[in-house]
Amino acid sequence: MSKFDPYEHLKVSLNRDGSLTRYIKLPTSAPTGEAPQNPCHATLSKDVTLNADKKTWMRIYRPTRLPSNDNSVARLPIIFYFHPGGWIQMSVADTLIHESSNRISAEVPAILVAVEFRLAPESRLPAQYEDAVDAVLWVRNQFVDHKIGDQWIRDYGDFSRCYLYGVSCGANIAFNVALRLQEVETKPVKIAGVILNQPFFGSKQRTKSELKLATDPYFPLPVQDLLWELALPVGTDRDHRYSNPFMDKTMREKVKNLGRCLVIGFGGDPLVDRQQEFVQMLVLQGVPMEARFDDVGFHGIDMIDSRRATAILNFIKEFV
Repeated sequence: MSKFDPYEHLKVSLNRDGSLTRYIKLPTSAPTGEAPQNPCHATLSKDVTLNADKKTWMRIYRPTRLPSNDNSVARLPIIFYFHPGGWIQMSVADTLIHESSNRISAEVPAILVAVEFRLAPESRLPAQYEDAVDAVLWVRNQFVDHKIGDQWIRDYGDFSRCYLYGVSCGANIAFNVALRLQEVETKPVKIAGVILNQPFFGSKQRTKSELKLATDPYFPLPVQDLLWELALPVGTDRDHRYSNPFMDKTMREKVKNLGRCLVIGFGGDPLVDRQQEFVQMLVLQGVPMEARFDDVGFHGIDMIDSRRATAILNFIKEFV
């Protein structure tokens, strides 16, 4: 029997300088630009630089037809979106992510700010959290610098209804950023809720679902371990607070101020026990919680199964 190679599974190889070679190139989509080229487009999208030195940027989406009240444009919630990819892969320009972002923006409806954060291992945690905080502060500045602020954000966004939404590692980012923002002046931006879709946490102690689904075809245990190895600060392990928020007392104190939270998970995900323990931790800290777990389904099912993607979109609509 051949030895399982998590690098082979992920289609990457580690270089001597600590960077990765990524062998899979997913199809990408360009943004529409500011003006509708095609009357069928339900949304418009554009790319905006976040930090040129760090090569971070955002793709911003807005519905083509803006809802109105009494002939004035009704302000839309602003959703910050953090994509999946195990810290090491994917981009907001990937067609899969782009189409999902289009749909959220059109159907919620919302202004969606999809953040192109730095990838590991070239940039290890907390770089991704820093990039996400930068995105929230960028949105704040569009309101503060009213004359030069981005029109979509300034004129159509509702700063009192901002949401952090992440999938898998992106959900880990959303959670950690919600805690970090407690120490940052974000006014007039107010985080009204945090949405964690199949959040990616870990620890050295295995859960029952991890052991039971250790050879899961999509997200086996050696792959999870490798992703943490590539993403966590050098010299730390899976009990670091970035992967295991249960271990950190100060973190648990901050969790009390998290605000409304929605957690989504699937019974066939090796991470499901960990996600349910996480929900229990939030409940014990008094966090207003909604948990939506389906017995059937695997990690990342919503990227393949359109019915699950629609169900998750409906949960988000109800929550927002």
